[in-house]
Amino acid sequence: MSASTNSLLSDAEREAVIELRHAMHREPELSNAEWKTQERIRRMLQRFGITGAKPFHNTGLYIDIEGTASGPKRSIAVRGDIDALPIQEARDDLPYRSQVDGIMHACGHDVHASIALGTALAFHRMRENFAGKVRVFFQPAEEAEPLGGRTVKEEKLLDGFDGAVGFHVSPDIPAGMLDACEGPITKSADQFKLTITGKMAHGASPHNGVDAIAIAAAFVNEVQKLISREMPIDDAAVVTIGTIHGGEATNIICPSVIMEGTIRTRSPERRALLSQRVREVAEGVARMHRGQAECIIRTGEPPVVNDSDMVQRFRQVVHDTLGREALTAKKRAAGSDDFGFYAASVPSIYFWFGTRATGNESLLHTPTFGASDELVVPTTELTVRYVLDLLNPRDCLSADSPATRTEQL
Repeated sequence: MSASTNSLLSDAEREAVIELRHAMHREPELSNAEWKTQERIRRMLQRFGITGAKPFHNTGLYIDIEGTASGPKRSIAVRGDIDALPIQEARDDLPYRSQVDGIMHACGHDVHASIALGTALAFHRMRENFAGKVRVFFQPAEEAEPLGGRTVKEEKLLDGFDGAVGFHVSPDIPAGMLDACEGPITKSADQFKLTITGKMAHGASPHNGVDAIAIAAAFVNEVQKLISREMPIDDAAVVTIGTIHGGEATNIICPSVIMEGTIRTRSPERRALLSQRVREVAEGVARMHRGQAECIIRTGEPPVVNDSDMVQRFRQVVHDTLGREALTAKKRAAGSDDFGFYAASVPSIYFWFGTRATGNESLLHTPTFGASDELVVPTTELTVRYVLDLLNPRDCLSADSPATRTEQL
């Protein structure tokens, strides 16, 4: 990404952005335990005269920057996640490498939070130059339940907002490039726990029992037909069985098996149907084999669905700032992100910025993942420029109401 975007942060703000990135990377904290990170961000905001940051989800913070200029008042939210992962870092070349055994920022949240900080600092300094409000979230617990994004939705922290902006590093994309697609770009992630109950018997007399392992094996095979025969290919649906536990001895018909897994799809419309069908297949297979099945489904994050008007405005800002060659529209992730709760509440955009470069080729959630400092400030300033554009009173944001989007959950 060209340094030509570097016109919206002061020298002190740029230094603070990199300072936070290094500090968070050296002292990473897991989901729902980001207490030191929360306090560090609060202190850095206060250093620049920004007070009144409010906690949410225990370890998170958000700050409102109110513009004082005259004109129509739009409200735009910006999300930067702050939690790390239980992975041992293997990057001895980094002077700011993790100092906490078994924990590292392997998903780039130190970069995301630093961009969010720079956005807050810039808008605080420029508050006489815009009308409306910018709310910056430093959101905890994107990686693990209980999810911070769900709290944003449940506590109605986006009520009355016109849009929300999220972003994510991507080692799939060359450093300096950006990507934004319309429509669903991640999948929902719902979890299920299936308990299959049979009847114990001696292994030499299987007819006297009901084999829970045989029922579990039948379920593993049958449930995949939901994907191959009942879901449109465009949904990119996936059912994954991640754990299976059952049996106590080699010569005993197993009376109980517990399986856990995930259900993913890009389709908000068929998300509930897919979960319902997983339950129906489990119960049907169990009945067919004279057993019983209890399927408990925990609803996770919805898919991130990018608003088409916001994507178009983003593309225009990138074209005007960096040129058309800096932007692609290719990446739709197989995973999930709890920014989906934001996108289900207000019109939203979630864009990718590339990090792949020599020495930084490793994928997310790996011990050798890394992203260059050189990307942080330019991406911050592009984000500021884009949010300024969204605050402009052009009538381009989606007419979808928060209530309509919430119903998709």
